[in-house]
Order: sequence, then structure tokens, then C-alpha cells
Amino acid sequence: MTFTQEPIFIAGTLCIAVFFANWLTRFPWGRTVGTPIWVILICALLSNLAVIPSAMEGNPVYDGVFIYLAPLGIFIALLEVDLKSLKNAGLPLLGMFLLGSAATVVGVLASWFLVNPEVKIGELAPAVAGMFTGTYIGGSINFNAVALHYKVNEAGNLFAATTVVDNLIGTPWIIATLILPKYLQKLFPRKKLASAQSGEKIQSIEHISISSLASILALGLLGMAISKVLVGWFPEVPEIIFLTTLALILAQFPSVQQLYGKQTLGFFFILIFLAVIGTLCDFGALAEMGELAGTLMLFVGLLVLIHGIVLFGIGALLKMDWDVLAVASQANVGGNTTALAAAESLNRPDLLIPGVLVGSLGNALGTYVGFAVAGFL
Repeated sequence: MTFTQEPIFIAGTLCIAVFFANWLTRFPWGRTVGTPIWVILICALLSNLAVIPSAMEGNPVYDGVFIYLAPLGIFIALLEVDLKSLKNAGLPLLGMFLLGSAATVVGVLASWFLVNPEVKIGELAPAVAGMFTGTYIGGSINFNAVALHYKVNEAGNLFAATTVVDNLIGTPWIIATLILPKYLQKLFPRKKLASAQSGEKIQSIEHISISSLASILALGLLGMAISKVLVGWFPEVPEIIFLTTLALILAQFPSVQQLYGKQTLGFFFILIFLAVIGTLCDFGALAEMGELAGTLMLFVGLLVLIHGIVLFGIGALLKMDWDVLAVASQANVGGNTTALAAAESLNRPDLLIPGVLVGSLGNALGTYVGFAVAGFL
């Protein structure tokens, strides 16, 4: 193992990336971009310069972030949420999420006929189309479910290419959905949901005591442990549902509401997760795959573009809150965690729980639609 692959070095570098991403927001031009986008860009650069390895290469730190830190960040961030936010944000976000799912299917079918990927991919092309349908309706769980069924994972080069392209297209779209609402609101002002007015974060700096820190981490870690036990008893229910439910119940207790540090700690863990997402933008791996990568880039890029145009276009006609459209799109393209990260970075705590819930719905819906598209094509 080389020094750059040492888990301690990688963990330290991820923390430094978060520090500099946050430091850049001290400047007006840096604040416009925002901490989440900076941390993705910094880690993408570090990964492509081989300062740290890509998460595609595997490492205990990256595995730990995906398995433990991201769910822990979700749980802690949700401890801030007031249930009243569901009344105003839930139904509009659900509607836009379903519209985004339909937009993904339209994008896949349009890309299929415009790009004609069968020429380069071969007989597994319909399965690949189903994989991208699934992943851009509810996240990577659906991508792998469709791949395993059609044995795309056994076609080494093809599966590697689809994975690289998924991350290279998905990550810029995360960045785009964090930037778009700010500029669209200036150009075409939209009335924000009523719950957004009372849900804004009051302060960016929290005073964290040892007692609060210990309590928050204890609640998060024990909540994750309980969720794993419950999944063992009810395997048909996604673990994120149990985790969300526990956090939601706890968030209503005054003693939990009085804990300081939930915002800081939860958002920090989510920024670490986004830092790892940045390392997935491996341009070197893509260059080695030649024409196959080019076909996949065109196919996936076009379908995501169509998804965005349909969702934001119809949303604009309906005069929908731009933030809701961004979180709905992220629930489609990235799943629970990126939807939550979008809500956090857009300063919309009222969209945290609805974002996680529709992201969970996407985990179930995406697999079925992915199989349907693969079978149709």
C-alpha cells in the first residue's frame, strides 16, 4: 500500500478539503459557489492528480463513509426537523419527484433512439438502459439491482464504463442543481413554500458542549444500530426508513431540540460524503475506455439533460419553488443522501425529511421501472 492509499492520509485529506471548501466561502465569489460544490471540485481535482485514490478503487475510509458516516449525517441532520414541514413541503416535492421520474424515462427513451447505443454496447444495451433508468429515478441501489439480474457486472469493461460514466455525469448534475435555484430565483422569482420562511437556519456557528456532542453521537450511533436490528426483523423495509423514523420521533422531544451542534455535525458528515463523491470523477479511467465511454457519455449526458429540461421546464410553468425542483431532481439522480445534501446546502431544513422520504420511494420505484424499460427495449 502506497502512502497516498493509506486510510489515515485519505481521511486527513478529506478533512482538509472540507476546511478549504468552507474557507473559500469567506470571499464573495466563493460564497456564490457554496461549500458543497467546492468540496466536490477540490476532491475531484485531488483524485485526478492522484493525490488520493478514486473511491472506485476501494478503500476502508471510503467504505466507512458510505456505510456509516453518510447515514449518521442523515440521522443527525434530521434531528433538526420540525414535523410541520411535511404539511407544506411533502406533497409538492412528491409531485415533482414523480415528474422527475417520468422525465428520466423520457430521457432514456429519447437517448436510445438518438444515440443508438446498441451499435457499441451490443446485446446488453437494453440492460444498460434499464440500469440508468433505475439509478436516475432513485439512486445506485437500482443501478446494481438491474446489473446483477442481467449479469452486466460479469462483463468487466462494460460494467466499469457504466459505473465511471454514471459518476462523471451524476456529479456535475449535483453541482448544477445546487447552483441553478439561486440564479433562477433571481431571474424568475418564485414564491417559496410557507414552511421555508420559518425554517431558515438562524445561525451558521453553533457552540457545542461535550455533553451535547456526546448525546448527539450517541443518539446517531444507537439509532443506526437499532435500525440494523429492525431490518433483521423486517427485511422488506429499507433501513433508511427505520433510520428516518427514529430521527423524526426523537426530533420532536424538547430535550433533543435543545442539543447544540446538530446542524454543524450533521452537515460536516454530509460534506465528507460529498468529498468522496468528488473522488469518483475519474477522467483517466474514462479515457482508457475509448469509443464505448464516448457512447455512454453521450447517452447518459443526453438523458440527464432531458430529465433536467422536462422537470425544470414543467416546474417553471407550474411556478414551482426552484428549491423543491432541485431537491426532487437530486432525490431522483442521487437518492436519499444527495437530496438531503441539496436541502442542507440550499438552507431548506423544511425539505430534509420530504427529500429523504421521496429518495426512499425512488429506491423501490426505480428498480421496477428499470426492469420495465430494459424489457421494453
